[in-house]
Parts: sequence; C-alpha cells; structure tokens
Amino acid sequence: MIDLHCHILSGVDDGAQTLEDSIKMAELAVEEGITHILATPHHQKRSWINDKADVVRYVSELQSELDARNINLTIFPGQEVSIYGEIINDIDADKILFTDESQTYILIEFPTSNIPTYAERLFYELQLNGKTPVIVHPERNHQILEHPNRLKDFIDKGALAQLTASSYTGGFGKNIEKLSKQLIEANLVHFIASDAHNTGNRAFHMKKAYDLLAKNYGRSKRNAFHQTTKDLLNGDPVIAPDTHHIKKSLISKWFK
Repeated sequence: MIDLHCHILSGVDDGAQTLEDSIKMAELAVEEGITHILATPHHQKRSWINDKADVVRYVSELQSELDARNINLTIFPGQEVSIYGEIINDIDADKILFTDESQTYILIEFPTSNIPTYAERLFYELQLNGKTPVIVHPERNHQILEHPNRLKDFIDKGALAQLTASSYTGGFGKNIEKLSKQLIEANLVHFIASDAHNTGNRAFHMKKAYDLLAKNYGRSKRNAFHQTTKDLLNGDPVIAPDTHHIKKSLISKWFK
C-alpha cells in the first residue's frame, strides 16, 4: 500500500515529535503492509512553515535512519498545504511540494470550520497553471458536513479529494463515518490516506479501511482507489468517475 498523507517527520508539526516516534510509526506502517509514504507535514498552518527544501532534507535524514535500521519503507517528500492566497506565488518560488515530481497534484487543507470564499478562484488559477488541487479530509470540514454537495461543486470543476482511513472506519465518530460512506458512494473522494500523526489515537488504519472498502463496495472499488493513489504519486492522469448528488441527511444536527 501507498500512503499519501502522513505526519511521520519528527518535530516539525503536530505529528511525530521525536525520531523514535517516527521510527515507531514506520514500523507500524510496515506491519500494515504500507510500502511507501508521502511525508506531508503541515505547511502554512498556524506557526508551522515547512518549505520544500526543508522537507526534502528531513525526508533524506529519516530515510537514512530507516535504511540503517533495515526498516523496509520508502519515504517521499510532500506537504499538506493549508489553503492561503499566495500559494501560486510560492509555487513559482519553489517552496511547494506536490505528490509527484511532475508537480501536478497538490494536497490542500481547508480550515476545519469553513471553506474560504476565495477557494474556488484559487483552484481555478491553479488549474490554469496545470495543477490539480486535492482536498484532504473533506469529511472533517464542518461546512461540508452540513452541506456535502459543496464538495461536489469543487470535484465537478476538476478538483480531487482524499478520504482519511480512520474517518471511514469510525475513528472520528458516527457522523463523519456516515458522511465518508456517502462521499464514496457519490464518487466525491478518490483515494484513501492515513493522515497518521502517531501510533496511538491517530494511527494508520489503512488496511482496515481498504478491507472495509472491498467488503462494502467490491474489489473493483478498492482497486480503483489503489490505482488513483499510484496515479497521484506518479503524476499520471486521473479519470474521475461521474459524481452524484448527496441527499440532505440528518448529519447537520451535529452542529445544532
């Protein structure tokens, strides 16, 4: 398995805090069958600034340590970019990392509570520049929880979206689990990643999620999610299936 969203680098955000934390996460990942991880520290979120050059160095150091300990895991450099207005300027300044070396897919995080009013315009400008925004964990955004078809608006205009494994398996509560299933069924999420921060309450849950995906929707759906993950890492085109409208549900009562 490939994990395209993981906070395995130590001391750079709210993920692993020490090298030993990173090693424990790596060992757990291997136990689950994960072979490759895109390390995605927060960038431009609160006080966390993790520019491209720094992340590349951190990943090289961690990979050397994993190799020295014979831990069979490959780490690639990436970022979880909190949405901000100067993203395109920072891409031009070579401060931004993508999921792929061809610089096609960029992981973008919305604030938990809302979707910024400028997001649609920014996504349009990114796509004009040949970049595809990938919205990370949309199922945990309060506005999408209340109005799931807000995500459909972005997907129909060319964005992609990543579902968190533990959201789908129930780790964030029943409402988010329910929405995760709805997003899968409406073709509004395109790959699963861990967003792992540690080996405790924010671990990987990737195997469980993929097994559940196959159980609920068949091997073809699981294989499709695997393939999309490979496509994002390789920078290959992603042909997203047609989306469906999600009917209004009772999940909005979570905010009443």
